[in-house]
Amino acid sequence: MDNRQEISVLNDLLHITNDRIEGFEKVEGKVWEMYPDVKDEYDHMISQSKIMKNELINLITEKKGVPEDSSSIAGAIHRTWIDIKNSFTMGNLVESTLENVVFGEKAAIETYENALGYGNLSEKSNKIVSEQLRNLKSSYSQFKKIEEYKKKE
Repeated sequence: MDNRQEISVLNDLLHITNDRIEGFEKVEGKVWEMYPDVKDEYDHMISQSKIMKNELINLITEKKGVPEDSSSIAGAIHRTWIDIKNSFTMGNLVESTLENVVFGEKAAIETYENALGYGNLSEKSNKIVSEQLRNLKSSYSQFKKIEEYKKKE
């Protein structure tokens, strides 16, 4: 197995994880004050993302790689789009925020599934990335349910 390929895949996942962290930090505090049940899960996702980030950095350095500890260009564009969209949102900011969380989690899941599908990961990396994917799917499922519930209100 070529370490360079594995390091590249792990760095892609690190970018996505940094995108998640930056995206979560942009959420309006007032939204979560209105819905404390959502805030607790969101805080858990932020903590979980930071753990995932550290795990990825450790895997990359174990492979003698250099962690590219930044967000992706696509993530930066998406966050800018969210800022613009939210500045024009006259309706429900909570609904819009939840839609953005669900969209971001779905994109992260697809990236993780692709990373696992390439077969470029060692057994240890595969195990850690698979566990991170399970966490992403759990978060996605929870926020999808909350989003659907809020739309019915």
